[in-house]
Amino acid sequence: MQSDIQIAQGATLQPIVALARERLGIPEDQLEPYGRYKAKIALGYLDSLAHQPDGKLILVSGISPTPAGEGKTTTSVGLADGLNRIGRKTVVCLREPSLGPVFGMKGGAAGGGHAQLVPMEDINLHFTGDFNAIALAHNLLAALIDNHIHHGNALGLDLRRITWKRVMDMNDRALRQITVGLGGPANGFPREDGFDIVVASEIMAILCLADDLADLKARIGRIVIGYTCDQKPVIASQLQAQGAMTALLRDAIKPNLVQTLENNPAILHGGPFANIAHGCNSVIATRAALKLGDFVVTEAGFGADLGAEKFVDIKCRKSGLRPDLVVLVASIRALKFHGGVAAAHLQDENLPALEKGLVNLERHLNNVRNHFGLPCVVAVNHFARDTPAEWTLLSRKLAHHEVPVVLAKHWSDGGAGAEELAREVVRLTDTTPADFRFVYEDDATLWQKCEAVATKIYGASGISADVKVRAQLDRLQAQGYGRYPVCIAKTQYSFSTDPALRGAPSGHVIDIREVRLAAGAEFVVLVCGDILTMPGLPAVPSSTAIDVDGEGRIVGLF
Repeated sequence: MQSDIQIAQGATLQPIVALARERLGIPEDQLEPYGRYKAKIALGYLDSLAHQPDGKLILVSGISPTPAGEGKTTTSVGLADGLNRIGRKTVVCLREPSLGPVFGMKGGAAGGGHAQLVPMEDINLHFTGDFNAIALAHNLLAALIDNHIHHGNALGLDLRRITWKRVMDMNDRALRQITVGLGGPANGFPREDGFDIVVASEIMAILCLADDLADLKARIGRIVIGYTCDQKPVIASQLQAQGAMTALLRDAIKPNLVQTLENNPAILHGGPFANIAHGCNSVIATRAALKLGDFVVTEAGFGADLGAEKFVDIKCRKSGLRPDLVVLVASIRALKFHGGVAAAHLQDENLPALEKGLVNLERHLNNVRNHFGLPCVVAVNHFARDTPAEWTLLSRKLAHHEVPVVLAKHWSDGGAGAEELAREVVRLTDTTPADFRFVYEDDATLWQKCEAVATKIYGASGISADVKVRAQLDRLQAQGYGRYPVCIAKTQYSFSTDPALRGAPSGHVIDIREVRLAAGAEFVVLVCGDILTMPGLPAVPSSTAIDVDGEGRIVGLF
């Protein structure tokens, strides 16, 4: 069996300039090629499309992630190929990969099997440099903060209350907490600091929520970098940082165009994590795709409780975007894991475990239809060891939900394996209108917003926080930040904050242990449980298998 990278390297790619012209009508002079097979689209050209009608927006989400794999990105790519095969002009619009997971344990973000984006190696390794630009802009602000303090601290920043950390696009647990400024007066004032991963940076969130370059610059200026001794916020514009930071992001804000294995257009842009950020590709990219295609397939990170909720309550709320339908991805293997089967035995037929694990899918399905108000189709990503008995049980147990359930074989068969799913998506969007709704209203307090997500989406009995966190929430509320949506950072593996609680736990309490204000992105991050904003590497990182052969080709990359 060929690996993902072997399949990708055997593909015949179409030059990106020709694909853009022939499939999307984008003139060559409106592209900025990065080699032959990837390019950025000029913002001015995207502005010229404003009068065009929007296509239909399909959101791909999934059940709570497991070690078995669900195949959400693979399904997004396969569905886009399937829609194009049945004559629907479709653009898939996804996030860019972070190098942390690529070298860690999650893997890349270009799909898999015969449903991939290419050039796969470029996409997973550096790509067009967007993440590097975000890291540089973020760390420029960090350097300006310490420089300001070194030269007199005219703004009166309290060194104990500086909230702006540094970032890097790599998993490195040793950098979570550090001390900077050591070595004497010439090196500044010693203080505690730390690193987050780039995908947790507020700059990443701002880039993905900004309307244009001017909005990006304005949002950067509103970033709260810390507080004075009397707890007054200090913002980036007081350091005159926003101009230089925007200059570093001038090209990064432009969406990237690549293609699928079947030479269908794909736009990749931005990449905030869904368990520690809002988990969606950029608003600019999604809007562009909606003008360029009759259908747009996009993805929200991790399960529907994290990615889809934030897509709805943050991205849609801020942008005015509205999905027409949700494709909820599951696999029989993953459902058996939620039913209690150990990862080593997921290939064995186990009907009782499958039936037990269905509660996870059912809660996500209920959330999508009854809390987000969106039509839904369940896509079961096929694995070779799935048995007919398991498929029959799954279909029968879901029948009373009156939701289409489609077995999708895009991993092995490409777009042909997703044609049935594509036809069901078209049928539902033609016949079942969305009744879109948010989980909470804008005028609810920050506490009430978190409580609404916890009780409605996570099945929790309530939320909790210590006195210090409650006081911080009250202070943000009083300062006017209560109008912002909340971005709940928690484990992706469970509806609770305990990753070991599989299935659909109920009655648990979501404890808020930390609050972070993202004033430029315009949301409030509530860190719950033991989630980390700088992950570590596993005992055997994926990097150990990655290499370059004698002909200069990347090998071992999935």
